[in-house]
Amino acid sequence: MSTRKIVVTVAPVCHGGKQIPAECSNPLTPQAIAEDTLSCAKAGASQVHLHTRELNGEPTFDLTVFSQTLDLIRAKSDIVIQGSTGGLSTLTLEERCVCLNEPRVEVASLNMGSVNFGEAAYVNTLPDMRFWAARMKEKKVVPELEIFDLSMVETCHKLADEGVLSRPLHYNFCLGTGTASNLSDSPRNLLYMTSLTEQNPHWGLNNDQMQSFNMLACAIAMGASVVRVGFEDSFCYAPGKFAPNNAFLVEKIVALIRAMGHEPATAAEARQMFGIDKLRK
Repeated sequence: MSTRKIVVTVAPVCHGGKQIPAECSNPLTPQAIAEDTLSCAKAGASQVHLHTRELNGEPTFDLTVFSQTLDLIRAKSDIVIQGSTGGLSTLTLEERCVCLNEPRVEVASLNMGSVNFGEAAYVNTLPDMRFWAARMKEKKVVPELEIFDLSMVETCHKLADEGVLSRPLHYNFCLGTGTASNLSDSPRNLLYMTSLTEQNPHWGLNNDQMQSFNMLACAIAMGASVVRVGFEDSFCYAPGKFAPNNAFLVEKIVALIRAMGHEPATAAEARQMFGIDKLRK
């Protein structure tokens, strides 16, 4: 087995309304998020996933907190900046992709279908996807394709055939029940999803509400090029054990990657894997 470089993405901010264990410190201010992100970068993370939020963690179309956070991160780190067009909210299509107006965003999440989310519906229609994909092309932002169910893999190919998405595609599988009705986190479900991808895929895994690193280890063994940790997904790194901060989770996943014979990618290597030509300052 040859050594691979694996992108470690950190999603450091827990969704608003989620119960936070007493031993965990969830960052919300620009200073706290930036300090946490810088610690994660030092621990081996090469990409950070951030939503545009208010200081209380709620979704917003105001870029103030987001841009202030990036100012502080970019002053000390070249970590890849990934924005989000996701999140259950009442924002309009344009408001949901407002992060694309921040020139330092290099990658952005693009949801590939609708899914139930608790008692609500998380709606992402084909016209919505085409709209966001077009905005990403306009801004030269790489789409990370968020896939919650099997049919969404084929939606990626449909939009690529239309020319809406550019190949090679960057798949990201979202497993684990959490509050959404996406597929449960099992090796069988991950195998189903990866079996539908195009040849030699670049893919990653988010394990929503994970209780251990078992599925991340499974993904690495199956050939994943990206794995994600962070308080947006889970506070746990082992059953009943909570991380005090996001850097702790990054340290744990980096140790796992190395124990499996691989290495965490640097930010420069992550950009090469995503096809990003240069750092955006």
